[in-house]
Amino acid sequence: MISVQNLSMHFTGDDLFTDITFLIREKDRIGLVGHNGAGKTTLLKLICGLEQPSKGDVIVPEGVTIGYLPQEKNVNSPNTVLDEAMTAFDEYHQLEWEVEQLQKAMMERTDYESREYQRLIEHLNLLNDRLNMMGGNAIEGEAERILVGLGFEHDDMQRPMREFSNGWQMRVELAKILLRKPNLLLLDEPTNHLDIESIQWLEGFLKSYYGAILMVSHDRAFLDNITIRTIEISNGKIYDYKASYSDYVALREERVDMQRNAYNNQQREIKEIEAFIERFRYKATKAKQVQSRVKLLEKMDEIVVDDIDKTAIHFKFPPAPHSGKVTLELNHVGKAYDDKVILKDVNLLIPRGEKIAFVGRNGEGKSTLSKIICGVLDHEGEVKLGHEVKIGYYAQNQQDMLDMNKTVFETLDDVAVGDMRLKVKALLGAFLFRGDDIDKKVKVLSGGEKARLSLAKMLLFPTNLLVLDEPTNHLDMLSKDILKNALIQYDGTLIIVSHDRDFLQGLTNKVYEFKKPNIKEYIGDIYDFLEQKNLNHLKELEIAAKQQPQKVAAEPVSQNKINYERKKQIDAKLRKIDKEIQRLEEAIGKMEQELASLDEVMSHPDQHPEVKVDNDLFWSYGKKKEALQNLMDEWGERQMEREEVLAEYDQ
Repeated sequence: MISVQNLSMHFTGDDLFTDITFLIREKDRIGLVGHNGAGKTTLLKLICGLEQPSKGDVIVPEGVTIGYLPQEKNVNSPNTVLDEAMTAFDEYHQLEWEVEQLQKAMMERTDYESREYQRLIEHLNLLNDRLNMMGGNAIEGEAERILVGLGFEHDDMQRPMREFSNGWQMRVELAKILLRKPNLLLLDEPTNHLDIESIQWLEGFLKSYYGAILMVSHDRAFLDNITIRTIEISNGKIYDYKASYSDYVALREERVDMQRNAYNNQQREIKEIEAFIERFRYKATKAKQVQSRVKLLEKMDEIVVDDIDKTAIHFKFPPAPHSGKVTLELNHVGKAYDDKVILKDVNLLIPRGEKIAFVGRNGEGKSTLSKIICGVLDHEGEVKLGHEVKIGYYAQNQQDMLDMNKTVFETLDDVAVGDMRLKVKALLGAFLFRGDDIDKKVKVLSGGEKARLSLAKMLLFPTNLLVLDEPTNHLDMLSKDILKNALIQYDGTLIIVSHDRDFLQGLTNKVYEFKKPNIKEYIGDIYDFLEQKNLNHLKELEIAAKQQPQKVAAEPVSQNKINYERKKQIDAKLRKIDKEIQRLEEAIGKMEQELASLDEVMSHPDQHPEVKVDNDLFWSYGKKKEALQNLMDEWGERQMEREEVLAEYDQ
């Protein structure tokens, strides 16, 4: 459908990519990946004609339409939400006018058998097909359907755009592109401003979309659920995989391993050839062979190993200070803005060590409750922090709360106290601020850099309650994985607001769903919650369809629901224990291998002259044996715990 041929792009003398060629077919589902700065957004702009390449062509056949959603856009529309969405149909109204003009022209002709008349009929059919594809006369209903799918309420349709945040205005921009139904959708981080329910709706829409899709996203689950092809930009080249993102990651590792092996073999061959040349350079009898090898070296194409970008933050949260058994208690908490009730009669008791996800549509009160817990918003009711609870808070607009006129170093140094003042540069280095970077003004940093700086600032003070509101915004996939791992190891209490399902999976053991003005508790991680939501919806549909008011049938339904909820809680416990058992078994296997290696050394020291057999070695051996025993004891405890949980099935 669209052909990218020998495309090159240069900025200030540097090659962003060179001579890349690929084809976008009619129903392709492509994920575009590469490290930050590789040229993903630039490539999208080249395809839709917003930028011109240094060399090469993007060939778009006549009649093929392209819709492009940038990461950010200043909308500033005076229209209402629905009226702004309806501007997507400017093309529709233009097509209607063209059809009307074409029909008038045909009525005035009598050369029905001519080739020109046949061409007019073909063009008219093409226009009518396009009109039908865009929704025909049901365009306003279609606009409302898509806006509701993206999170708007029916009452929002007549509200002015200026009453909404930039994130909600970007949803309208996305709706307009979906309503236009272009042959190719170019989406740059389309989930940035969406909540979990809207992301799931968008997934369903895109899966059945009639055209092709090329998108950039840091949401691994979103990519895996939609794409079946992945194009990677690396070192100015592209690699095209017929695979979803997760499968591509494994295939990329295989590719780099093969490149590395080929590179090592080539280097070994080069050394052998060079050694031969050097050895026989001055022997007349070998002159022809020497010259042959010199030419061979000159013709040899050097194999380049693609570097997998592993530049990412690396850190762990400091140990949580000791606190009481109850971290947080909320009693009859509420919040309203004039007549608009956001939260009402919220009661929560959060014990120490709990890890909780706040989910729900944007505007349902997740960030509001986070602010109330952290004491930055007034409210009704009582918020009681447990004994010695110290809060670390990452706000959704955290980067906007930084002082734009300070340098990166000053941002941390001005608030660091005690020994932490000596560790500021090391901490900044862990968050990728090195060398001259620490002297940059905050106002020149990118969104990702501001997010990293805000996370670094949180580590200056030990906390035992972390409240994180959308901490993964602007972070790349590798940095998100490292943050997730640090949170898994964090031994304090965690409350996290996020729409990233892959990030939340396995991180939390409880989910609170916000539907203003109330919240509802679900046991398990994010996928347990999503599965239960789907089952609940089906159950509600089934009950509504049957319309059976008999009291006799009510008891079994209620008991089944109780049994289901109980089973879900047990399954969630089992999954958590099984993950811990797997981790322990891997650690035990690794420790046993290390001990076996030391056994070999101590049994046959003469065969290992490189290892010094002394008291330090024996001391290390003893420590490893002790560590292995501790791991085995912990493994036994987890197995007993697993048996106890399994026994709950029979109770």
